[in-house]
Amino acid sequence: MELGQVLGALPPIVDPNVLNSAAARDDAAVYRLAPDRALVATVDFFTPIVDDPSAYGAIAAANAVSDVYAVGARPLFALGITAFPRARLHTGLLEKIVAGGAAKLAEAEVTVVGGHSVDDAEPKFGYAVIGEVHPDRMVGHDGAAGGDVLFLTKPLGSGLAATAIKRGLCPPALEAAAIAVMTMLNRDASEAMLEAGATAATDVTGYGLIGHLANLRGGADIDFASVPFLQGVSGLAERDLFPDGSRRNHSAYRDRVQWGGLGETEQLMLCDAQTSGGLLVAIPQERAKSFRQGERIGVMREDGVIRIRR
Repeated sequence: MELGQVLGALPPIVDPNVLNSAAARDDAAVYRLAPDRALVATVDFFTPIVDDPSAYGAIAAANAVSDVYAVGARPLFALGITAFPRARLHTGLLEKIVAGGAAKLAEAEVTVVGGHSVDDAEPKFGYAVIGEVHPDRMVGHDGAAGGDVLFLTKPLGSGLAATAIKRGLCPPALEAAAIAVMTMLNRDASEAMLEAGATAATDVTGYGLIGHLANLRGGADIDFASVPFLQGVSGLAERDLFPDGSRRNHSAYRDRVQWGGLGETEQLMLCDAQTSGGLLVAIPQERAKSFRQGERIGVMREDGVIRIRR
């Protein structure tokens, strides 16, 4: 994939205090400051995916802070990243975007302390978020064992919904549901996974469910019927409203998956590129009942094979 090519240009990381980094496609960079303290840093921004400017700001904020939650960390503060056409400042749209993002970060108890903006014909918005975590409590990608139970804490389908919204083809109820899911913080799920002793976790975003499963450094048995989707999103899939990112995911991963007879449309639904998706969490079998977030979708395998069953 294109991102892999770019990351391959980075020099090797030799600093032993780097616990997580983008070179390994981790959710956030984690840097150890002391034996009991590590700094967490992440950045995310994107073009508008919904028509409501306040909702766009809130989605961008929830999405940016999600990477901090995915490693089990506590977010501290954020810096805004804004690209907006100077000639359109009089419309008041940017104020609504910024206010929507600030309100969502306030919900997360994260203070916006500054940022940077540029004049750009195409709007873009997001944040760099800084947090902290005890190094021993950080949840990474590679700690899961065979038999660990996999949970997904938000339904899939935001990529399909966003494409339909852009084309004016999304039913109002589905649009509202998609916005509600994308603006929901992953804070409660992060706290719950720490209490349950999660062995691995990631948030499901641009790589889709299959791509993020592959990034957990193991295989999985996935029950397709248990995977949650936004109500009505299958209709968008049948109309082939997948974003280009979902198709790139499918192309990259389809030969690494035993699809169990799923048709291409269903395969693409599992590869749908998400924005501000839920956490994909691995919990030890004996602790699985204590985790009450989202849906149980399968179990980890030790052989590296991702296998789907109906």
